[in-house]
Amino acid sequence: MSARPRIAVACSGLGHIQRGIESWASDLAQALGASGADVTLFSGAPCGGAIALPTLRRGGTGARGLAGGLRHLGGWRYGFGSPYDVEQTSFSLALWRRIRHGFDILHVQDPLIAIWLERARRAGWSKPAVIYANGTGEGPEVMRRFRYLHLLTAGAAAEWAPRQPADQRVFTIPNFIDTVRFSPGDRAAARARFGLPAEGTILLCCAAIRRRHKRIDALLSAFAAARTPHGVYLVIAGGREPDTDELIAEGTALLGDRVRFLLDLPRDAMPALYRAADAFVLPSLYEMFGIVLLEALATGLPVLCNDTADFRAIAGPGALYGDLGNEEAFARGLRRLTEPAERKALGAAGRSHVQARYSAGAVTRAMIAMYETVEAERRLG
Repeated sequence: MSARPRIAVACSGLGHIQRGIESWASDLAQALGASGADVTLFSGAPCGGAIALPTLRRGGTGARGLAGGLRHLGGWRYGFGSPYDVEQTSFSLALWRRIRHGFDILHVQDPLIAIWLERARRAGWSKPAVIYANGTGEGPEVMRRFRYLHLLTAGAAAEWAPRQPADQRVFTIPNFIDTVRFSPGDRAAARARFGLPAEGTILLCCAAIRRRHKRIDALLSAFAAARTPHGVYLVIAGGREPDTDELIAEGTALLGDRVRFLLDLPRDAMPALYRAADAFVLPSLYEMFGIVLLEALATGLPVLCNDTADFRAIAGPGALYGDLGNEEAFARGLRRLTEPAERKALGAAGRSHVQARYSAGAVTRAMIAMYETVEAERRLG
């Protein structure tokens, strides 16, 4: 980069939460560093390659206690409306102390962190320009707050354009995937690592194990309705949620040993998990991006997902598309994933598609161009 701005990438859940935001922050910082950018990664818990900041983590008693005690006193107005809000607020204070003078740009997806640091910048208390990447699907009341907004898909940018403030600059840059780390490999060894059946067909889903949005209950029902041949297994890997135990009980009662649940796997285990599978299914009807699609496609897995313009742009020729809100259509898609010839063609096309459009190198170049634009404008005041 010509001006070599000093960039902070931050995520309060990094180091103790396994989600898309956390993966995005870690992968982005690593890719930027490899490209020669001056980047520092900040996390809310110890994590390799990151500076851990003191944070009241959302799962701890302190965050839960503050949120519960202040909920009826308007805690949401000042960053204490939920345990996640408390986490972001405490992290923001520590982050501000570290970056207010020595950094030029803050790039973040946690919405409240972005809001606090943008307020500090506008008040003259913080130097870095804030780029808010809306990876959590926040609405207009959040999106309009920022001078610099990073959207992940062309569809999101088109939807936002009529409401975009006149003084706001919007960048449309997708997520990316390391196509070397996520690549086809030794399936037998991967299955042995996770204790999965050595023979048969494995359909994999990676998502938070909950009903709302991720629709794990719909996946279980559709798999039962699909009446797939003997030797087809459903593996669901994801983070624990309040309704996870209930869903595990339901899935076990409905499918018996044909369903396996893997909880809270570490991020570094995910490439091997994808290699253990034959195909991938995403039951949610929408995502702000859907990084798991790229992870699966890069590993050579065919994908089944809902038929939306954004999902088609991401998965291209590597996916089967259908109305997954309809159980019959969902079941038909799952049955098609059990056909070896179709899986082979989709898998090869999907990996080529991801390598061409969503590799780290291609997307990082766009990120660096965005930082150079933001830094040039910051210097002009």
